[in-house]
Amino acid sequence: MVAAAKLRRAQTAAEAARPYAARMESVLSNLATALEGREGGPPLMVGTGKDAVHLLVVCTSERGLCGGFNSAIVRLARTHINRLLADGKEVKILCVGKKGYDQLARQFKPLIIDLVEFRGVRQIGFPNAEQVGDKVLALFDEGGFDVAMLFFSRFKSVMVQIPTAQQIIPATIPEESSSAGANLKGAVYEYEPDEDEILTELLPLNISVQILKALLENAASEQGSRMSAMDSAIRNAGDMIDKLTMLYNRSRQAQITKELIEIISGAEAL
Repeated sequence: MVAAAKLRRAQTAAEAARPYAARMESVLSNLATALEGREGGPPLMVGTGKDAVHLLVVCTSERGLCGGFNSAIVRLARTHINRLLADGKEVKILCVGKKGYDQLARQFKPLIIDLVEFRGVRQIGFPNAEQVGDKVLALFDEGGFDVAMLFFSRFKSVMVQIPTAQQIIPATIPEESSSAGANLKGAVYEYEPDEDEILTELLPLNISVQILKALLENAASEQGSRMSAMDSAIRNAGDMIDKLTMLYNRSRQAQITKELIEIISGAEAL
């Protein structure tokens, strides 16, 4: 019941964040189309030109008792890590959430560079996402990595949460958004200020926006998974109680029958 009450709020917040994140991608798509073919684009858009060091931002929950929610995200991240290491890449992990850190530390503790916890936060908001985004941007400005991937669970329904990996640096534009931005039907767009200056402001903001979307999707997915896990636990406990009650009654009946047989046998012997 507690998870159901929290789920409604978390689902509303996650659904409200999706249009903003999608619109941000659309704006970046149009700006990227205008810059197509030009050299010297913003590093957050075009990358560093290398693919040697990968940063994985793994977002999980702070608490357990939520079924396979955390394990599914960690499993996807672990598969990605093993593939990168097999290809000779250097991997760095930024954990957002204690449960993901606990699981990844068993195998990849030397690769974990930081842990961000929101245990005392009642409602995830933009300042929390900005805190993570600032860490990612600071590390990128120092040349700490070339590619950043964001791992989270996308909420679909109470029963279905989809582990998702999204590249945030360099920024990736969906093909459908790119084609829509490229097909301007003869229209001419003018930007004030110019595209480079707009991207300088929007690209760092986009990192925090995408992280916020991931955190809100995680919050809804966590409560949905917890609701399903608790429902299954209650059902399994009820089944176990029924089985144990039946076993107790059978054992008790067998004991009574045995005592009656002993009494009757003794009476007949007399």
